Amino acid sequence: MAEPSVLARRHPRARPVLWAGAFAGFYRPGAEEVARLDPVSKFLYSARSVILVISAQAAVIAGLLAAQAGRFQPLPFILVLVGFVALHMLSNLSNDYFGYVRGHDTPDSPRRRYTVHPLASGVLDARTLRTGVLILIGVVAAIAAFFVVTRGWPAALCAAAGMTLLFFYDAAPVPLKAIGLGEAAAFVVWGPLMVGGGYAMITGRWALAPLLASVPYGRGVASILVAKHVDQLAFAAGHGNRTLPVALGEGRARAFNRAVVLGMYALVAGLIATSLLSPLTALVALALPSGLQPVAVMVRPRPRAPPAGYVGWPLWYHRECLMHNRLFGWLYLLGLALAALWPAVRL
Repeated sequence: MAEPSVLARRHPRARPVLWAGAFAGFYRPGAEEVARLDPVSKFLYSARSVILVISAQAAVIAGLLAAQAGRFQPLPFILVLVGFVALHMLSNLSNDYFGYVRGHDTPDSPRRRYTVHPLASGVLDARTLRTGVLILIGVVAAIAAFFVVTRGWPAALCAAAGMTLLFFYDAAPVPLKAIGLGEAAAFVVWGPLMVGGGYAMITGRWALAPLLASVPYGRGVASILVAKHVDQLAFAAGHGNRTLPVALGEGRARAFNRAVVLGMYALVAGLIATSLLSPLTALVALALPSGLQPVAVMVRPRPRAPPAGYVGWPLWYHRECLMHNRLFGWLYLLGLALAALWPAVRL
């Protein structure tokens, strides 16, 4: 992917090209490059838009499960998709805000090194940050209100659960990620809450099958966060941030995460065997070679220095798990889409 500054010179008026670039690749641009972009691009890079794919995939999984059940509704699906992505952006900005004001995101911290920090770098001025956050809050609030009116109290419970986990993950006086529960919260949010809850908002009905179908994908998202916290283990332990890898120790945390990744495929196989998923979703097996890559990498300790040309250091395990989950998610979506087209294909 070309650097934003290069794109800006090639396409001075093609801002959508720059905006789309924020959602692709990995954590590449630095603060100086992002500072030369337009306000929307700055905001997208500051919100770490490259990771937002996991929320978009969760919404599409919910939509495809609704289509399989013959209950897909376009408007609720679009609102679920937009709401999930907007809420994820809010979470990223909130994480950076509280990490910065509490003194965790110091110049030597991993967070300040792998990509642009919107506050510490000065990329976003206070006005742009406030404006963007207020727009996101307005979007999320309007979507939540729509579902509360159309779906009733279950929608209110889903919204409350999502906002509660968002608050307690990093904004509470004792955040979940500081007591070894942040990884479990990620599984709940991107698994049962987004996929199962998204299905309920799209269809107007709760069902067990979507909740179970959410588990493999939720595990994949949790593996990304566990890997990231392994990468940041030494810094977190030195600053009293007791993430799950700090509590387990590095060796056990890496072994745990290998089991999490491999378990994604075992769960899909089990759901197919019990007819809760179509055999067409076995397409995710094509991601297994990619899944074996982070498993192999997590067997070994992290190198002391990045290889030449490596992007995203000091993140190491995180990058492998993110790339794997991205591929797993797309193949899972494709399998579910094929199952929606050919519902008669069952064991």
